[in-house]
Amino acid sequence: MGFLKRYKKYAFIPVDILCVLLAYLFTLLLRCDNGIPREFMMEAQNTVIVGSILTVICLLLARGYENLWKYSSIRDYSKTVILCGIAVCILLLIKLIFPDPFLTEKLILFSGAVSAVLIVGTRIVARVVLSVTDLPYKMNTGENTLIIGGGSAAKLLIDDMQRGNTQPYHIVGIIDDNPEKKGRYIGNYKVLGNRKEILGVCEKYRVEVIIIAIPSADSKELQKILTICSETGCKIKLMPGIEQAIQENGKLSSKSIRDVEIEDLLERDPIHLDNHSLKKQISDKTVLVTGGGGSIGSELCRQIAKYNPKKLVVVDCYENNAYDLQQELRYHYPELSLDTIIASVRDEKRLDELFAHYRPQLVFHAAAHKHVPLMETSPQEAIKNNVFGTWNVAHAAHKYQVEKFVLISTDKAVNPTNIMGATKRICEMITQAIQSISETDFVAVRFGNVLGSNGSVIPLFKRQIIHGGPVTVTHKDITRYFMTIPEAAQLVLQAASFATGGEIFVLDMGKPVKIYDLAEKLIRLSGYIPDKDIHIKVTGLRPGEKLYEELLMAEEGLTNTSHNKIFIGQPLGCRYETLKEQLEHLKTVLWDTEPDAVKQAVSDMVDTYSPDLDCNKVRS
Repeated sequence: MGFLKRYKKYAFIPVDILCVLLAYLFTLLLRCDNGIPREFMMEAQNTVIVGSILTVICLLLARGYENLWKYSSIRDYSKTVILCGIAVCILLLIKLIFPDPFLTEKLILFSGAVSAVLIVGTRIVARVVLSVTDLPYKMNTGENTLIIGGGSAAKLLIDDMQRGNTQPYHIVGIIDDNPEKKGRYIGNYKVLGNRKEILGVCEKYRVEVIIIAIPSADSKELQKILTICSETGCKIKLMPGIEQAIQENGKLSSKSIRDVEIEDLLERDPIHLDNHSLKKQISDKTVLVTGGGGSIGSELCRQIAKYNPKKLVVVDCYENNAYDLQQELRYHYPELSLDTIIASVRDEKRLDELFAHYRPQLVFHAAAHKHVPLMETSPQEAIKNNVFGTWNVAHAAHKYQVEKFVLISTDKAVNPTNIMGATKRICEMITQAIQSISETDFVAVRFGNVLGSNGSVIPLFKRQIIHGGPVTVTHKDITRYFMTIPEAAQLVLQAASFATGGEIFVLDMGKPVKIYDLAEKLIRLSGYIPDKDIHIKVTGLRPGEKLYEELLMAEEGLTNTSHNKIFIGQPLGCRYETLKEQLEHLKTVLWDTEPDAVKQAVSDMVDTYSPDLDCNKVRS
């Protein structure tokens, strides 16, 4: 059996020889009206044998028998015709040396053309037979699946599904909005209707899985389709862009189909970057990232690595994350000069040593405590890490004449109702105050929640759904701004390229999203019905939590930049000496055992901080 499997690809050799013999026989019959004389046949047989051998040799040398004819294409057939033509040309050269009075050049050319037609015809017949005999098996395996989109992507996807031995999908039909396609067939599967008929089709055919095969759809169009599909209760999967899905063999792989993520439901246009300015800013420079192992910090490092820095220095106090990032960057960017340092931003002396040694030109400060409820019960830790950690890094940047210092801030710094937001507001004040005494450009970049980051709501919802619920939401009307991790990192780098010193850059976060709606959509995307299969439980707002977040303070004006998603807020100035005195006072109360006293000291510094604000009341 192993022998047969190994050499079955050469089964076409005797078929091809037969095709060549039949082609020459046909030619001789056309020439001789009353049958082929015996002496004519004897004289021509040498030419026929040589022609057969040459055809097989050409196909062998050019690997013409290596193709899987079950999946053949026009390109494969064209190659076969060309190889047959080469064999005829060689035969003609031989006949110039050894003339044959019976088979002239014209007859040889005609015979070669007929043999090429016969050889290609056998391949086409083989493909049809193999496809038809294999189809019933393919049609009866896997979950009932509906494909959305009847374009080239769907055709490639269907072809790939049919060529696999086993298959998780049984395609019941296709949905496409083009009225001319309704009722027609794409790869043996019928176009059943348009998007308005999705619910009815899913019910009629008991669809279990929906695959959206429209890689060209923009975010708004995709969201409309997803909204309809989410009402079916089916599992929803998505085919990415063809440029991502095409594998090395030039065929679309069904393995590229992925689950729909909640990020796909956000109406977000693609981010367009000024790569020239980013390359100019980063290339051949030493870049230091604090908190480099965190969600934003690690993505910043990935983005920075693309622009060929002279050296990338990753600083983090948590060794596991730092180690994972180190291994990832070394794998994807083997030429990158990378140093991974375990250190805390609280350690002023250690930071001084690092800055003295590396002399970074760009610093991205992403190290921070960010979990609102945890910081409410441990405000001292939020202040030590966020406020004085930023003070330490900023002063090291000033002392060692860093070109640009970029603080990663948050929308929670605007009119903060929690200690985490208040400490981040002080961090912004530090960058603006130290700007007044430094040649370094100090800026902050402010944005909202990041989807998929450590501790964010989406991973929590997913874990709760896996365990059967309930999914917990703190308030039915609570809203948040959301952005993906790559989006945030890319826009931070772009904003840094605009920095001239003292700015607070505000990123366009799109429309605010209701967390309750987000939970419902995530449950539906998982194939469940909200409050039937998986319940949503409202638990009440946590200490320091707002119903909504703001991105701009009342005293700030908003200025456009050359990028449509980046704006500049110009807040009131902060005097360096005044802020320094306030921080000295804050240090003295850090060791107070009463968190309220610490929060009061922060409130004295941040007049927009309202620690006792009733969180259930929406500010008008």
